[in-house]
Amino acid sequence: MSRFLFVVLPLAGHVNAPLAVAAALVERGHEVAWVGPESYLRPLVGPEVTVYPTGLRYYPAQADRGLVAIQTLWSKFVMPFAQFIRAAVEKAVEAFQPDVVAVDQHAVAGAVVATRHDLLWASLAPQCMELTRPLRTLPTVERWIRAQLDTIWARAGQTGPAPLDLRFSPHLVLGFTSPLLTGRDDLPPRCELVGPATHRRLNTPAFAWERLAPDRRTVLVSMGTMSVDVARGFFGRIAEATAGLDVQVVLNCPPEAVDKPDGRTIVADRIPMLELLTRVDAVVGHAGLNTTVEALAHARPLVLAPIRNDQPVIANQVVAAGAGIRVRFARATPAQLRAAVTAVLDEPAYAEGAARIRDSFPPEGGAVAAANHLIALAHRGKESALRPDPAR
Repeated sequence: MSRFLFVVLPLAGHVNAPLAVAAALVERGHEVAWVGPESYLRPLVGPEVTVYPTGLRYYPAQADRGLVAIQTLWSKFVMPFAQFIRAAVEKAVEAFQPDVVAVDQHAVAGAVVATRHDLLWASLAPQCMELTRPLRTLPTVERWIRAQLDTIWARAGQTGPAPLDLRFSPHLVLGFTSPLLTGRDDLPPRCELVGPATHRRLNTPAFAWERLAPDRRTVLVSMGTMSVDVARGFFGRIAEATAGLDVQVVLNCPPEAVDKPDGRTIVADRIPMLELLTRVDAVVGHAGLNTTVEALAHARPLVLAPIRNDQPVIANQVVAAGAGIRVRFARATPAQLRAAVTAVLDEPAYAEGAARIRDSFPPEGGAVAAANHLIALAHRGKESALRPDPAR
């Protein structure tokens, strides 16, 4: 048995994959603990799992786009979050004595503490922004991000610049995507792409399944939990776009975001995403990594309207792989949205592209594949500890 400590952010897009990986580890007989807000994690992990609490801090919703959004992400979220949770990570490491620390790339305090204590750790990449170097043509921006990492390192009482890029563990990086999307040229060393990590979620919401018409194609529209406020106008345009089509639409948004939806449209602010993906024919989304790869795991073609951060990168990857169409989030008209939805539903090439990506994912599933890599890392650490020191 090995011990794995997960350091995560209290955001659905950052915690769903680690939850699945942790469940796969527990099923194999290993012990798992978490660092994060207990009020957020407890309903997700269950009553018996160890949580080392950080408290829950409010961070303002991000409305910026482009390069400004990257600056806001780091200065308003990543850096203050690292400062906020570092003491809790230190306490967790001391109390739990993990064999491996699994660290969200944006929960940088986990990387700092693991490095300081010379622990084995793995980076969990919930996005492509910190995985495939999409900013390599903007070296000034890349240097600015490295400077933020050096500042986080210094605030932990360390001297000099950080000894490594804290986004990338030297031991293992886990990306929840496919080489058919990312390619392999810009991946960091020791990077394993395992596809979507999914499992049965404890807080799955109810859904009006009886309203789904079995004889009509269904389109799911979901713009992510962090984008609901900025996507209100988009929801109205997509509702108008699909009103004249012979399809059923599930809109994952607050009811007030759509004015008088037609009778074939289901509006729900919370949905059982994984269960719904087995019942729909296409997905309209914001190109967040989780929703995108989960849709592709079901061979569902996509219409993608990226908003910020790594979402344009992921949308372009899907288009290049032939699995979807990219539209402009702020400016796509209902007519353009209607044309894109019609194309991914009617033209077989998009579903075929999605199926190719599905087939590239590990057959045992992303959660099991990721757990296998973490277990192998823990075993390597234990074997190394048992070897005699040749210097003695």
